[in-house]
Amino acid sequence: MTCQACKIGFLTVCCLVMLFAFDAPAFCEVPKRPRAGALKVVQLPAPSLTGTVSLEEVINTRRSVRQFADKPLSFIQIGQLAWAGQGITDKEQGLRAAPSAWAAYPIGLYFVTPEGLFVYQPDGHSLEQIASTDLRNQLSSAVGQEALAEAACDIVIAGSVRKLAPKSGNKAEKFMLLEAGHVAENIQLQAVALKLATLPVGAFEPKNVSRVCGLPGDLEPLLIVAVGYPRQSKTGAESGAAEKKKVLLVVPSVDFRDEELFETQRVFNEAGIASVIASSKIGPLQGMLGGLAASEVVLDKVGVEDFEAVVFIGGSGTAEFFADEVVLNIARKAAAERKVIAAISTAPTILANAGVLKGVRSTGFITQQEAMRKAGAKYTGAAVEQDGLIITASDPSAALPFAQTIVSALERKQQKPVKKP
Repeated sequence: MTCQACKIGFLTVCCLVMLFAFDAPAFCEVPKRPRAGALKVVQLPAPSLTGTVSLEEVINTRRSVRQFADKPLSFIQIGQLAWAGQGITDKEQGLRAAPSAWAAYPIGLYFVTPEGLFVYQPDGHSLEQIASTDLRNQLSSAVGQEALAEAACDIVIAGSVRKLAPKSGNKAEKFMLLEAGHVAENIQLQAVALKLATLPVGAFEPKNVSRVCGLPGDLEPLLIVAVGYPRQSKTGAESGAAEKKKVLLVVPSVDFRDEELFETQRVFNEAGIASVIASSKIGPLQGMLGGLAASEVVLDKVGVEDFEAVVFIGGSGTAEFFADEVVLNIARKAAAERKVIAAISTAPTILANAGVLKGVRSTGFITQQEAMRKAGAKYTGAAVEQDGLIITASDPSAALPFAQTIVSALERKQQKPVKKP
C-alpha cells in the first residue's frame, strides 16, 4: 500500500495531467434526504459566480499560512468554498466544479467548524450536521498540526476507491488522488479570492482522522485544508486597509430571515464591500429556514463610526430589538453621523422606534405599517423605498433590490465631494 506522503506527492505532481479528460457527463448519486445520523440540514446561500479578483492574481497570491486569526467564517463563505470544491456547475448533466473520471465523484467534503462537523451535499448545496461538538482541537491533536485548532474551518477531503473501481480497476486509487488534487486546488484558490488563508495538510495517519470525524468505512481521508483569516500585524497601511470595516449587519440572535441576510451578504461580497455581523451574542445564529450565520461582535461593543452603513436584517426574531436601547441607539447614532441606514421586512420598526423614520418615506412588512405610521413614518408599502440615506424594504422577496440599493447609495456617497469649510 502506498504511504500517505507518497500519495500526496503523487497527487500534487499529477493533478493537472488529466484535467480535461474527466468531464464525462453523468448524474451524481447523492441522497436527497438527510442521512439517519444527521442532526440538521443547513441550506447554503447560492454561490457567487462572479468575483473582483482575477485568476492570475489568485494564483500569484496563494501561500500556505500556519497562523490564523480568531475570527469565524460565515456560512456564505463556507458555502462558496464547498461549491468550489464539489459544487454542481451543470444541473442538467450533474457536472461539478472539479473534474472526475467517468463522473464517478468519489470525493466527500467534511467541514470541521466551531458549530460542529458537517458533510457537504452537492445536489442540494447544503450541509448536513453530523456532530454538534467543535472537533478542531481533537483533529489538531490527531494530526499533530496546531494550525488545525486555530483555523476557523478544517476541510477534510475524503475519497472512496470503491466508487471508481468498477470502471477503473487497479487505477482507481490513482484517479481518486488526481481528483482530490483538483478539489483541493479549487478550494485554496477560492479561499484566496475570499481574502482567506489556507494550509493543506497531508502528513497524517488516515485512521486517526477517520476516528475523529467518524468517516464511513469506505471513505479514506486524503488531505485536510485549514481555512481562516490570516493572523496579521496591526501595523502598516496594507493590513489596516485589509481590516477596514465597511458595513454593519445587525442580525437577531435567532430566527433572522435567511434570504435577507445571505442575499445581502452575497451582493456586498460581489461589490467588494466588507460586512460584519453583530448580534446580542457572539457565535452561531440560526435563521428561520435553518441557515446559520456567525456573529463577530456583541451589539454593545459596536462602534458606529467604524462603518459606512448600518443594515438591520428582519425576521420573526427581530422583535427582540424593538425596545432594545442599545440597538435603538445604534440607529440614532448612525443617523446623526449621516451613515447609510437600511432595514428590511420587520426591521424598519427598529428605525421607527428609534425616531429615525419621522417624516421619512419608507416601507416594511405589512404587519409593521401601523407601528411605523404611529412613529411618524410615511409608509408606502412599496418593495423598496429610499429617502435620502435611509433605505427600507418590504419583505424577503425584495432582498436583492434592497441590497443593490444599499450598494448604489454607498457608491454615490463616496463619490460626493466633501464641502470645505
